[in-house]
Amino acid sequence: MKGKVCVFGSFNLDIVAGMARFPLPGESLIAENSMMGPGGKGANQAIAALRAGARVHYIGKIGQDDFGSFARRHLENSGFDAITLFTCKEKPTGNALIYVAGDDAENMISVYPGANLTVTAAEVTRCQPTVAAADILLMQLENNLSAIQRMIDSARAAGTRVILNPAPWQKVSDALLAKVDLLTPNSHEATQLTGVPVTDFASAQQAARVLHAKGVRQLIITLGMQGALLSDQGEVLHIPVFPAQPRDTTGAGDAFNGALAARLAAGEPLASAAHFAAAYASVCVEHRGAAHSMPLYADALARLQQYPEIQAVDPRVTIAAG
Repeated sequence: MKGKVCVFGSFNLDIVAGMARFPLPGESLIAENSMMGPGGKGANQAIAALRAGARVHYIGKIGQDDFGSFARRHLENSGFDAITLFTCKEKPTGNALIYVAGDDAENMISVYPGANLTVTAAEVTRCQPTVAAADILLMQLENNLSAIQRMIDSARAAGTRVILNPAPWQKVSDALLAKVDLLTPNSHEATQLTGVPVTDFASAQQAARVLHAKGVRQLIITLGMQGALLSDQGEVLHIPVFPAQPRDTTGAGDAFNGALAARLAAGEPLASAAHFAAAYASVCVEHRGAAHSMPLYADALARLQQYPEIQAVDPRVTIAAG
């Protein structure tokens, strides 16, 4: 059974340079490789949800430029059930400059959101039937906050479950957080949301308590190589990291969130979906690029079966084979 995921979020054109190390301020370095391709947290997570088994409707906004033409061709050929793509005359299509460096393939990213920040109230209203038809509405913070708030209100009115990945960071109100069904920050975003320096599982638990006090019901804080903390109204579970040979970690968070939404839309319990998402992300980082690196459902299932001891950490977890 495939669930329906509506993803409202950004499209960016990514320009990626692979480096032996990050350059220092004022320093020029020769890149080891370079590539250009589709990205943006919204589009990346939509591709991940699709390849993890969901039916996906993607909603985004682009400029009237060459990058926008590229975006439209890419999205129309991605296999989504449907896309709703608005255009902006005043701002260009969003773009991102990305460095990937070192043996651990860490990244540094600079994003110019462009048209992503111009979604209007009228455009959100046009999307209400799409949001109402979905099992899950998945969003990030790479669009203007006014549109994000209206999308959340539309989803709540329709009874659609809301997942918010609060990245890249922008300040949000406690009232908005209280309307979200599942919040998925990384350690840096959890720190900014709570004021608690999140560096490990113990400090993530402290941050989780603060976020629950703000009205967040379900929460997953991703901790990189330390795995993730899942907290469901105070019941805490550690989601271990799956072994991988990383080549590019740029899309890891987007892979996790898209796969998580797909499995929740399919009716899996939160713990089961989170374990699958962790396995899915571990396969993603073994490939270069963002949207292009998103694996298939079968790839993540094979990773799960390769490490049954990780899945067995929580006896409640079951993974469907189809």
